[in-house]
Amino acid sequence: MPLEYAVPFCFIRLRFCYNRKKNKGEKFMEYFKYGEQEIGYLKSRDPVLGQAIDRIGFIKREVHTELFAALVNSIVGQQISTKAQETVWRRIKDGLSDVTPEKVGECTEEELQSFGISFRKAGYIKAAADRILSGSLDLEGLKEAGDEQVKKELTKLPGVGVWTAEMLMTFSMQRPDIVSYSDLAIQRGMRMLYHHRTITPKLFAKYAGRYSPCGTVASLYLWAVAGGALPELKDYAPKKKK
Repeated sequence: MPLEYAVPFCFIRLRFCYNRKKNKGEKFMEYFKYGEQEIGYLKSRDPVLGQAIDRIGFIKREVHTELFAALVNSIVGQQISTKAQETVWRRIKDGLSDVTPEKVGECTEEELQSFGISFRKAGYIKAAADRILSGSLDLEGLKEAGDEQVKKELTKLPGVGVWTAEMLMTFSMQRPDIVSYSDLAIQRGMRMLYHHRTITPKLFAKYAGRYSPCGTVASLYLWAVAGGALPELKDYAPKKKK
């Protein structure tokens, strides 16, 4: 059976549904695409990770291919609980019908704030929509750009840091080789899997290089490990002094 484990940040409960042409109205989720080729590669490159993959099995991780909606959701989810994020996101979808730059562009910051977000977040969302509508950011065009260029352009937006950009690249754009050093759960998964007390940038680069070009699939399994998929593994990080 496919397993699902918590991924940090706003993408935990993000849903993307679409209608199949055969049965109009029937809804399906879309998941990050990977298969035996990626699994085989990672197992050949890293036997330790390979053993974890065999034990955990196939992971189904939902994605949201509407990049602007995913961006808005990511901003909404900053520094609030998953439950609160779901509530606000539902209000935004109900209020706007479609979460697009055009719909957001028709709103004032005060109207966006009425959905339950802070004035600062409303400003971030409004600024992103305005940049897209003005043509200064071609969000859809980023789908054809390289990873570093995507990261560079996304982090120009107010409220979007490197980690947020990497999560959008993973769970919206489905980039195949994203392993985020900024993600604490990724570091935790590495500590648990490889028995390290800390993950230095040099050590991280060694593992990320080993996973490449299938880093995103490796990330799915590191998140699973960090989330308790292999309960006998412990976190070797030094305990904080009380």
